[in-house]
Amino acid sequence: MFMETYENYTRLLIEMEEDGLAIVTNNRPEMRNALDPVTYGEFKRVFMALDEDPRVRVIILTGAGDKAFASGADLKVLRDRPFLEALDAVVQGTFNVIENVSKPVIAAIEGYALGGGCELAMACDMRVASKKSKFGQPETKYGIIPSAGGTQRLQRLVGFGKAKELILTGDIIDAEEACRLGLVNKVTENGQALEGAKEMARKIIERAPLATKIAKACINVGANTDLQSGLWFEKYAQAVVFATEDKYEGTNAFLEKRAPVFKGK
Repeated sequence: MFMETYENYTRLLIEMEEDGLAIVTNNRPEMRNALDPVTYGEFKRVFMALDEDPRVRVIILTGAGDKAFASGADLKVLRDRPFLEALDAVVQGTFNVIENVSKPVIAAIEGYALGGGCELAMACDMRVASKKSKFGQPETKYGIIPSAGGTQRLQRLVGFGKAKELILTGDIIDAEEACRLGLVNKVTENGQALEGAKEMARKIIERAPLATKIAKACINVGANTDLQSGLWFEKYAQAVVFATEDKYEGTNAFLEKRAPVFKGK
């Protein structure tokens, strides 16, 4: 039986809505939701729990307040960190967990998503941002590089040349430019990013749960392999979906001109 109560977190707030939507809030507004080791540990723990929670269909990740989604890591901590600790890849591991949970994850962004905050947003499947939001990887200004997936995920989202430009110059871009480049999926009015993310989430929740999970897995696998291997994975994934009750329910509902009732089986 699933036992997580989502109460014992110091950095995060977790809300469960009745329709299967879970909202995770990075809750350090007084620090512009800066990221630290405690936060990384709680992110890893809660996303692993939400992935196993049968009540959850979609996860939204957001930041408290309207100043920042996440303002990145504490530079004082980075300054004092021994070089061998950089090989531990704690942050990379945490963001990999977020990227690879089986359920869709949507980032709802108000304000700054810089450095590690931008990398955190990119670990999510989709990003909804308000007009005032700002994005960037300014690490080279401080003598370091984006090392929580920034050099890899950014190029997959915006392309090889543009990723080099943004990382090597450290330029900060607004939400409209981020959307044009493919870094952001949707731009909302200020203060409406969470509502925009909820609207997107509810569209996903109406779809077949297993098909949604398997489609996400296919996309993730395809992004990290060659075309033929991705196509083979997709073909076998479709065979798995064809054996589900939801496939028959979805196709029968269409033919009978009614709304489907999916069971995730």
